[in-house]
Amino acid sequence: MQLDRRTFLAGASATLASAGLSVSAEKSPTSGDTLTVAAIGHTGRGNFGHGLDTVWLHIPETKIVAAADPDERGLAAELKKLNIERGFSDYRKMLTEVRPDIVAVCPRYADEHRDMVVACAKAGVKGVYIEKPFCRTPAEADEIKAACDQHNMKLAVAHRNRYHPTLQVIDREIAGGRIGRLLEIRGRGKGDRRGGAEDLWVLGTHVLNLMTYFGGVPTSCSAVMLQDGRRINRHDVKDGAEGLGPMGGNEVHARYEFSRSVVGYFDSIANDGTKSAGFGLQLVGSEGIIALQCDKHPLAWLCPGNPFEPTKEPRPWIPISTAGVGQPEPREDLSELVSHHGAPARDLIQSIREDRQPVCNVSEGALTVEMVCAVFESHRVGSQAVEFPLKERENSLTNL
Repeated sequence: MQLDRRTFLAGASATLASAGLSVSAEKSPTSGDTLTVAAIGHTGRGNFGHGLDTVWLHIPETKIVAAADPDERGLAAELKKLNIERGFSDYRKMLTEVRPDIVAVCPRYADEHRDMVVACAKAGVKGVYIEKPFCRTPAEADEIKAACDQHNMKLAVAHRNRYHPTLQVIDREIAGGRIGRLLEIRGRGKGDRRGGAEDLWVLGTHVLNLMTYFGGVPTSCSAVMLQDGRRINRHDVKDGAEGLGPMGGNEVHARYEFSRSVVGYFDSIANDGTKSAGFGLQLVGSEGIIALQCDKHPLAWLCPGNPFEPTKEPRPWIPISTAGVGQPEPREDLSELVSHHGAPARDLIQSIREDRQPVCNVSEGALTVEMVCAVFESHRVGSQAVEFPLKERENSLTNL
C-alpha cells in the first residue's frame, strides 16, 4: 500500500517525535522493569562497533549484564569498559546462559550479522540493535526478517541520522513549499580511498536509508560500476573489506526511481577531492535545495532560490535547526540523541514494550541492502533498470 506524501510525513514525524522526546525524559511513558542488555563483539573483525555497546550505560531503563568476544584480550578490555564481570568467548553460550532482553550486535564486519541475529531470535531475545551494514545480501535479510517475525523480536539498525529530530522540520518545510516541487534527491558517499563499491556499502547505506525516508520505496535501479573509468568485469571482483563479500570498482553511479514520483541518485568516486563534504544528500527542488550532511551538526542547510537559475548575488546557505530555518539550535542533547545512539536505543525499548516496529527496523535495513545489491545486479545486466523487489537475492557480482 502506498501512502500519499502528507500522510507519510505526518506518520514519520509523529514516530520521530516520540523517539526524540523520550530521550530527554528520565523515564519513558511505557517504563516497566529494567531490561537486561548483552553486547556481542569480535575484536579484529569490527570490534564493538561505533558505540553500540556503551549507549546502554546511559539508559536508566537498562542494565548491561554480559559481553561476548572470541578474542581474549578484547573481551577483557570490553568487560572493563562496561564495568561488568560476565564475559563469554562464545556468544551463543552467552545467549543461552544469560538470556538477555536486548542484544547489541556490534561488529562492523557484516559476514557474522545473520548468524548472530538468528541466534538471538532463537534464544528469546526481545530486541536487537545492530551495526550497519545490516547484512550482505537480500537472501540474508530474508532469513533475518523471518526469524524476527517468527519470534516477535524487534530489530533496529544503527542508521542513527534516521532518528535526527531535524528531519521533522525538513518534512514541514517541504510540505509547506519551502523548496517548491521536490525534483530529485542526490546522494554521495565520503568519496575517500574507499570510493566505489566499498563506500556504497559502508557509508552509502546511511544515505540510501535517508533517500527512502524522503522518496519512499524504490521501484527500480539502473547503475554502472567503474574501475579507473572503465566498466568492471569479473577480474575486478574480489572479496571486499569488512566481510562485505564480493565487490569491485572505485567508482559507482546509480539511479533510483521511488514510489513518491521522485528520482534519486547515488554517486561515489574514490579520492574525489571533496574532503568527504558530500557525505549525505541534497533535496533539489524547483525553488531551493536542502542539503543534509550525515553525522554533522547542524544536520541540514537550506539554499533558497531556483537552483537552475544563475544569479548576480551569492545565495546563502542557511542552517536548519530543530527550531526551524535560520533559528538557533535550542537542544543541547543532539550529540547524545544521535551521535551516541540515545534515540535509537530508547525507541527500541519502546518498540518492545508497545509491540511495534522500531523507527529504523528490520524491513528498512533489508531495503538498504537490496538497494546496494540492485547496483550490482543492474551492472551485471549491462546497466539495465532492475525492479524491486529483486529477483536475484544473492550478490550478483559472483556471476559477473
